[in-house]
Amino acid sequence: MFLLILGTLALIAGFAINTPSLAFSRYARPVKVVGVILLVFGFLTASVRQIDAGRVGVVSLFGNVSDRTLNSGLNLVNPLASVTEFDIKTQNYTMSATNDEGQKIGDDAIRVLTADGLEVVIDLTVLYRMIPADAPRIFREIGTDYTDKIVRPITRTRIRDNAVYYDAVALYSTRRDEFQNRIYKTIDSDFRKRGLLLEQLLIRNINLPNSVKQTIESKINAEQEAQKMQFVLQKERQEAERKRVEAQGIADYQKILSTGLSDRQLQYEQIKAQRELAASPNAKIVIMGSRSNTPLILNEK
Repeated sequence: MFLLILGTLALIAGFAINTPSLAFSRYARPVKVVGVILLVFGFLTASVRQIDAGRVGVVSLFGNVSDRTLNSGLNLVNPLASVTEFDIKTQNYTMSATNDEGQKIGDDAIRVLTADGLEVVIDLTVLYRMIPADAPRIFREIGTDYTDKIVRPITRTRIRDNAVYYDAVALYSTRRDEFQNRIYKTIDSDFRKRGLLLEQLLIRNINLPNSVKQTIESKINAEQEAQKMQFVLQKERQEAERKRVEAQGIADYQKILSTGLSDRQLQYEQIKAQRELAASPNAKIVIMGSRSNTPLILNEK
């Protein structure tokens, strides 16, 4: 556009000085030629617009927005038209209670009321992108700041609308995935109506009131103690069962001995024991009784 303006001014100046009475009228023709060259070159450069990868262009001429989008690469357009580029890559918008983590400075977490009337603080990240074919409609109806006009308010509103169906403890633990899927569906529906595509919704953190946290911690500690006691009781039962089996084995052994050994077998075992004692180098005199009460005297010599 700058070259077009410069070429136009050069042509006007060339015609203005094309007067024989002027001393520098001889420069009129060269100035006209330069003006024409600038106009042609400016027209060519203004007609070719480059769109970077991951972006699309929207053409507008005197307030009239074209429905055609310019894809990445070189595109021919009206040199008088303006081109507004939009990012169609995946974008993220984070709302967090931690400073410098989100798009807004300071505490930007979402505070919601649950079904039991408690306030819960939610940190959230939204992954979304623009639908390329809807870029002209977004430019015409919303503008370039669609993040602050669409993404942020819709996300915060839908989370508050859906949080009232859950208790604080359920939202924190058992029904967290269900809550995330529910708000994903509602936000995705609203985004599509406005030319945006919701890719993923990430609940980064759910902060409960301190009183609820203490209740949950007490419950967890009680459950852990109960599990520990069950383990101890199971171990004691196993030990009692082991002792019972051991006692039963001893009783069975004694019963076998008392009922299965005869007098002759006992006499044989006695004789074997006497021989082993007699063969011992440490034995001096061994006196053993027999069935006839006749003593047996053995000397090592």
